[in-house]
Amino acid sequence: MAQLDMRAKLAILADAAKYDASCASSGIAKRNSKDGKGIGSTEGMGICHAYAPDGRCISLLKILLTNSCVFDCHYCINRKSSNVRRARFTPEEIVDLTLSFYKRNYIEGLFLSSGIIRSPDYTMEQIVRVAQLLREAHDFRGYIHLKTIPDADPALVHQAGLFADRISINVELPTVAGLTRLAPEKSAPRIEAAMGNVRHDLDNSTDAGKRFKSAPKFAPAGQSTQMIVGADAATDGDIITRAAGLYDRFKLRRVYYSAFSPIPDASAVLPLQRPPLMREHRLYQSDWLMRFYDYQPAEVADAADPATGMLPLDIDPKLAWALRFRDRFPVDVNRAPREALLRVPGLGVKAVDAILATRRWRRLKLADVARLTASIAKVRPFLIAEDWRPVALADRADLRPLVAPKREQLELFAA
Repeated sequence: MAQLDMRAKLAILADAAKYDASCASSGIAKRNSKDGKGIGSTEGMGICHAYAPDGRCISLLKILLTNSCVFDCHYCINRKSSNVRRARFTPEEIVDLTLSFYKRNYIEGLFLSSGIIRSPDYTMEQIVRVAQLLREAHDFRGYIHLKTIPDADPALVHQAGLFADRISINVELPTVAGLTRLAPEKSAPRIEAAMGNVRHDLDNSTDAGKRFKSAPKFAPAGQSTQMIVGADAATDGDIITRAAGLYDRFKLRRVYYSAFSPIPDASAVLPLQRPPLMREHRLYQSDWLMRFYDYQPAEVADAADPATGMLPLDIDPKLAWALRFRDRFPVDVNRAPREALLRVPGLGVKAVDAILATRRWRRLKLADVARLTASIAKVRPFLIAEDWRPVALADRADLRPLVAPKREQLELFAA
């Protein structure tokens, strides 16, 4: 490692960080250096691109402290037995890179993770030192996301939260059986205990902030986690149930899903092929249903095939649920409550809010609803409007082909 220059280290450790999906920057506290003090900002438009809830693109330097690791997790390309080129930054080198990239307007923040070297505590100390140097020595006010280590001393994780906007602890795999089989050196109870400690610190910080204006903020953007999809036998129903439990117990901001990708010199216990990327997309859609559409975890799981536990890949989970529970439809857009309208395929939260606001003054027709959705063909069988009632569609046995999106061959050189 000693003979590698900064450029070579950056090439290795930035590429090694690409498997971590949980680098979004939603929920950050607004800071800037317009007062002439410090450096950096968490605002504005933005080498990793994350998106805030308002659509802003946040560019992050996404790297590992090191890709060396004392653990031998089967699914990880940086595992101890993996034949990959190793590199390691010092905390000072990462600080210099972050500041240099920021001053060139390449980035607005840092996402830092690491393999485990020497011990979890030693590695966590190095990660915390990076954030501490940025905040205290250089008054950096940009975004910082630190990936913490569940086996590290809780005091070190707490210290990380005092410097970072967001911290995250990966649960790695959806089931305890999968984790035991593919990452025997990691422990589900220890991971959950670490997440519980972070939630306790977040609650204490919120309580202290209400009573004292000068109270230090702990990870104001909360905590998140990530799980690998397709490396073990967990079904989509298992993953949905697991994610719902994590949201409920630890008040996570996000659960990220990362489709398993086959790695060089892979262990024999891993699948030979990656899962369809559409599966990852459907899980994110299911996650959205629970977070923004008031679906209960069991309801989302009901959208999966009862025999396999897997969500359909050709249609979204909301449409799959509606097709399974035809008795809940059609709903009247002029009378139905908000929770019933949110179940209508093709109607998003904004569309439902617009319907509720408009129908206070007049009754809506099908054309009014069509202006609020991208596909009125998907919506029509599931609603009643002033001039529309799906008499011919409501009981059709072959409804799915009519509402499923049409497959099209895209043109390579289309404008």
